[in-house]
Amino acid sequence: MPSLRVEIPGKSPLVYHLYKKLTSLGSSPDCDLVLPDPLIAESFAHIHFDGQVYTIATVSRKNEVTVNGKKRKKHKLTHEDKLKVGPIEMRFSLVDEQAPIESEAAATVADIDSYEKIYDFSARLMQKHDLGDLLEELMDAVIEITGADKGFLILTEGETLNIKVARNLKQENIADAVSQLSDSIIAKVVKGKKPLMISDAMNDDAFAGAKSVMQLKLTSVICVPLLERGKLLGIIYVGNDSIASLFADDTMRALTVFSAQASLIISNALLLNTLKVDKKVLSERLESIRFGEIIGTSKAMTDVFRKVEKVAGTDISVLITGETGTGKELIAAELHRRSPRANKPFVVINSGAIPENLLESELFGHVRGAFTGASSNKLGKFQAAHEGTLFLDEIGEMPMPLQVKLLRAIQEKVVVRVGDTKPEKVDIRILAATHRDLEAEIKEGRFREDLYYRLNVVNLKLPPLRDRGDDVLVIARYLLSRYAKEFDTKVKGFSPNAAVGIRKHNWPGNIREMENRLKKAIVLSDGNFIGPEDLGLTADALPDILPLNQAKEKFQRDYINEILALNNGNRTKTARDLGVDPRTIFRHLEKEESSSKS
Repeated sequence: MPSLRVEIPGKSPLVYHLYKKLTSLGSSPDCDLVLPDPLIAESFAHIHFDGQVYTIATVSRKNEVTVNGKKRKKHKLTHEDKLKVGPIEMRFSLVDEQAPIESEAAATVADIDSYEKIYDFSARLMQKHDLGDLLEELMDAVIEITGADKGFLILTEGETLNIKVARNLKQENIADAVSQLSDSIIAKVVKGKKPLMISDAMNDDAFAGAKSVMQLKLTSVICVPLLERGKLLGIIYVGNDSIASLFADDTMRALTVFSAQASLIISNALLLNTLKVDKKVLSERLESIRFGEIIGTSKAMTDVFRKVEKVAGTDISVLITGETGTGKELIAAELHRRSPRANKPFVVINSGAIPENLLESELFGHVRGAFTGASSNKLGKFQAAHEGTLFLDEIGEMPMPLQVKLLRAIQEKVVVRVGDTKPEKVDIRILAATHRDLEAEIKEGRFREDLYYRLNVVNLKLPPLRDRGDDVLVIARYLLSRYAKEFDTKVKGFSPNAAVGIRKHNWPGNIREMENRLKKAIVLSDGNFIGPEDLGLTADALPDILPLNQAKEKFQRDYINEILALNNGNRTKTARDLGVDPRTIFRHLEKEESSSKS
């Protein structure tokens, strides 16, 4: 049997038999032939046997092996070739210096080696709790067992297949993994649920014409299904793009045994991960970031929370502003809950939801006979909120005539019912909210300036959902958990693509829009995981991702325009504020003018 006589300085020579189709060399203890020198790469080279010729090839372009005095990256070995890697010298021999090992025995050794690795891996895996680490270790073990140079773990999520792990021989993650897989090979394994080994895909009758095979120039591939009680859980896909006929029957046999055990481990890990993340871990995290009924850890929200804590204990009027659906009423309720008035009424009135002719009665009450239909005396919201808190939602919608009466009631803490002349004292705290720009409304004559300053002693501006960073996904998961339980469905979470879609979507309707989309998706979903299509977050509904240079240019353009607006168009002051030459601002304005004309 062919062998390498290895001479390591300071040690006795040893003979290594080349009984495998692919033999790895390097300083790593995981290599078949360990070259114990710290200057030699962990994965230095491999020797491949194609059935006729042994070829040594370095793993990295930086690596070089000296063959018969000449540096090589790849070389077909012939009898008595002398190799040198660092200080270690080797001699290749086609005839074994010791008693030959029969091929059947060599195959048995390979089998035993593979099964030992499976056993060792399984023992290590039982101690793993983190799903990501577990899956990466699994693929590293598969690559080690098969001698492949890359491996992929693909799991089913609903009706789709998603790549969970993509690793190479160096135990590194592979970028752009989707582009390195053959759709046709995967499709055949998915359909048949049977393992598939291809020695030379480019010349295989079944796949030679496949577009993905031609584009990738595939050679050796093994694709094995992961089955759980006959149901496809996923696929293990390993390959080598440079060596044909790399894999043998014993490799296929070992990987099939491995996949059966891996299916059970992965299934249990996924179940445990889902239960832990979606229940205990998520619940604990929510508690740690919850502010009353509000969830958030973004800087914008923590700034709001700090203000709430400072002003809650006072009777200061607070104006809460922000887009529709940002949770203004929740903030108002939290201000009340943290105030000395917490045990007294919290009364809400929506100024935009009540007809103008009834709004005054709703606010201040009326006496019997005050108008048609007033058959009895009625308390208004002011009286109902006595000693508590009155929340005036959508205050920007209030008609001008009522604004005068509201201002008087707030200033004097006295109200008069419609149809009555007797004043009633009230002790209340006023909170108000609006999605409108009240300063702009004042300029247009639609809102009283004196009322604005009476309400806006402290302003709490709530950020839109799109500006709250990771809060978006946390809120989505919290709402999913709540509504899945409420509607008694089997939905457990979001697919990875759905999570990306949630983060990228602009959410013009904020949390109200998110609730609407989630309820619909949960009710109509047939699977365990909600995908982007279930939420209506298709590719055309997501914002475009700009190249970095374009994003920088856009930010710079918008920021200069913003500072120019703050400085009322003063170019010199803007240049000074931004720390740039005034000519930069002039060039910017020329570009803006040119683009507006075009």
